[in-house]
Order: sequence, then C-alpha cells, then structure tokens
Amino acid sequence: MLCSLPLRGALARWLGRGTALLLAVGLAAPAAQAQDVYFSQPFATRLHANPAFTGLLDDYSVTLSYRNQLPSLAGSFVTTQAAADWRPDKPGQHHAFGLLVDQDRAGSVGYTRIQAGALYAYHTRLTRQVALSGGLRASYGRQRVSYGNFTFGDQISADGQLTGPSAEAIDFAPSNYLSVGTGVVLYSDQAWLSIAGQHLNQPSLGFRAQSQLPLLLNVSGGYKFFVLKPGAGRELSYTPVAAYSRQGGSQRVEAGLYFTASPVTLGAVYRNLFGNTGVGPQHVLAVVAGVQAGALRLGYSYDVGLSSLSANLGGAHEITLAIRAFDKLENAYQRLRRRNYPIAPCPAF
Repeated sequence: MLCSLPLRGALARWLGRGTALLLAVGLAAPAAQAQDVYFSQPFATRLHANPAFTGLLDDYSVTLSYRNQLPSLAGSFVTTQAAADWRPDKPGQHHAFGLLVDQDRAGSVGYTRIQAGALYAYHTRLTRQVALSGGLRASYGRQRVSYGNFTFGDQISADGQLTGPSAEAIDFAPSNYLSVGTGVVLYSDQAWLSIAGQHLNQPSLGFRAQSQLPLLLNVSGGYKFFVLKPGAGRELSYTPVAAYSRQGGSQRVEAGLYFTASPVTLGAVYRNLFGNTGVGPQHVLAVVAGVQAGALRLGYSYDVGLSSLSANLGGAHEITLAIRAFDKLENAYQRLRRRNYPIAPCPAF
C-alpha cells in the first residue's frame, strides 16, 4: 500500500508506499491516507486488480510477482506477491477459488506490511459469445514499523557520536485490518471490460492517528485483434488497452498496446498520474515483455519516468513468474455440449 500525506505529501503521493510513511513518522503528521500498490503488469497480477479474474484464464495457475519501486533511492519500496487460483470442472465450471498473499517493505524506515486474502468468482455465460464473471475478495492485513534502524536527535552527542537508546516515544503498535472488495468482468473471445472496487469498508490503518484506506475504483478494458488465431498453431495479434483508477485524491489514466507473436508478448503503456499533490501530473511509460514456454510464463517490465520529477526519482523493476494449466480435452468436451466459456483475451503472457 502507498501512504500519502494530504498536506505535506505532494511528493509522497507520487513516490510510493514507503516514502509517505517515512514522512508521516518523521514529521508526526496528524492525518494520513493510504493507497494501494499498482503493478505495471496488471494482467499477470490480475487477481490483485479484480477478484472476478479468479479462474478466468486457466483451470489453475500460480503466480509469483516482485516489484522494486524507485530503486535509486536509499531505501527502495519492494512488493512481493504470491497468487493462486483454481476452477473445478464440476459443476459446470461456474465456481473458482483463489488465494492472494503480498508483502510490502520500505527498507529505510523499517516498514513492513503483509496481507492475505481469499477470493471467489462465479462464471456464467450470457450468450454463446459473451460471458460474465463476478468476484469477491476478503483480506486480512497487518502492518508495522521496526525501529531498529531509526536514529533520533537525543542519541547523537555533541561530538557526533551515537549514544544509548532514545527517550523518544516509539510505541506505535502494529496495525491490523480487514478489507473487502468486489468486481465483475464482462468478456468475449476478443474483448473484455473489468470493473472493480476494493476496500469497500475503508479500513483504518492508523498507528497513533486514524488513517483510512480509501475506496479504490478501477475500470479497464481492451480489444484483441487477431492476425493469426491460436488455433492456427501460432498466435499473432495486437491488443489496445485502457484503464482508469481513482483512490482518495489520486487518479491514474493509462493507454497502451500489446503485440503478441507467440511465444513472445511485447507491450508499452503510457500512464498519467495526477491528483491534489501540488507537483503537477507525472507521466510514466511502462515497457513490458513476456514469454511463455509450455505452462511456464515469465514477464518483465520497467517504468520509465517521462516528467522531470519522475525521471529524477528513478523507475520500477517488475518481474512475474507463473505456471498456468488449461485442460484442452475438458474444454473440447464442454464445447461439444455447448457449455464452454470463451477465454478472456487479456495479454497475460
């Protein structure tokens, strides 16, 4: 999650989760808001984006993700995530279940957060070509600050040497919270529309002061144009995508294009970040590359800052590794019985 200060957090809103927490602790800000991490490979980390993606692309999958944000700073902000989903064949491939576990770390402030969530999705076919998935997510989170690498003024002597422990009150107890989210995905073989709302209960994340996790709204979609369909032995396609998200006072608008010549997928996504920050909109270009080999998928992306501030702060490295399985024989059997679902075409490598 990304924490930001409403008055003094203009820079922190854009930076990331850990910077704002550092400012919040160091400046003793009376109020703060919090925001979620945003992945540059939202289709590889689709369970994080919308619980309705659970079981939508595969019979089962396991995905590991790693994001290192602003690595040029002294303490980078690192997110690791493990996701898994499973869609049973019976009854009727309607139900899917998932698990999502992620951890955030901000090295220079000793901040850690771990969150574990259960997901459920129900799939139904509206017509022969169009299907709908609705999902729910319930997560339990815990965040804390470690004070082992903090140095306060009363620990520094007149000659600059470090003395004993500080007399500062550093009794910030760990914070626990429960978050609930939901979403829907409307899709066909070539197009999809995703709408998701996270943190519907807006849980409190405060240490000493109340700090809420605002409602996150995300709308995204795309359309895949096939030059060669996968049934021809090799997929050749291009997919324009667009998305909008809003959380608290921050907004993101993005548009991009993915090109797939199996087993390789390449993409570029332009992102505009803006809000009540006082530093103006920030522009970022995310460059994405993915490859698949059988059931194995590997993705890498790098965020390039296009504005002066975002360029000076550095980018973000992101790596995803997934194992995905799809029962073609069962799908063929369901197709004969006219019970199979279209496969959502989002470029998930």
